[in-house]
Amino acid sequence: MNRTLRKREGVRDSARCAEGSSAHDPGAALPPVALRGVTSRGYDWDRALAHLGRRDRALERIIGVIGPGKPSRLGSAQTPFATLLRSIVYQQLSGKAAGTIHRRLLGLFPGRRPSARALLALGDDALRGAGLSRPKILAVRDLAAKAAARRVPSRRALDGMEDEAIIERLTEIRGVGRWTVEMLLIFTLDRPDVLPVTDLGVRRGFMVCRRTGELPEPADLLAQGEIWRPYRSVASWYLWRASELPVPPGAPFPALRAIACS
Repeated sequence: MNRTLRKREGVRDSARCAEGSSAHDPGAALPPVALRGVTSRGYDWDRALAHLGRRDRALERIIGVIGPGKPSRLGSAQTPFATLLRSIVYQQLSGKAAGTIHRRLLGLFPGRRPSARALLALGDDALRGAGLSRPKILAVRDLAAKAAARRVPSRRALDGMEDEAIIERLTEIRGVGRWTVEMLLIFTLDRPDVLPVTDLGVRRGFMVCRRTGELPEPADLLAQGEIWRPYRSVASWYLWRASELPVPPGAPFPALRAIACS
């Protein structure tokens, strides 16, 4: 990889780190490995796997290594406000530290159910006491202010909006970037066709899948991912899982299978 390419990689990865920890630590906020039924409210998981297997033999082999089960969704019962609040808390922190802060923050709300008005009523001392930094206090207050002003759509309203319209609306919130909204689309709204091309875990998984030895540029990943439509969210989940396999690019798939099943 030449010096110019390495520089571009560093700029992009630094930008991802500023928004959320998963860009640099794919394991920090990945969906749990617990599996459930193969259908979802939005699309059929089996049909998605069949489509991906027909369109991409390399990804089909990765699916065979990881297994066909559907991951349990994150935050499916949460309000958009609660989901975005959690995302802001988790940014740039390890999963354990972020979880502790998030639990303390929830403890400030009646019934541990966060709301915009209740958050706006909290003082900065209470938020600092829960463990939030000054930038995150500003971010959660902006989230609460926009939610109180109905700039954060309800779950029902989001269900009727296109993906890009949701991204455009929610990235108006301080501290919420495209990647954060893409995670909400995939794991909360159950959208089937989202490809977070700036996510380092997805890019690493593609490198493993294709055995290239180099991370793909986001633009290249976007172009290559066209063959996965309309199930790019499912492809992304398998790329995340592939990124966790501790084997060098080019290792034979029997070796991958042995690691995945160990």
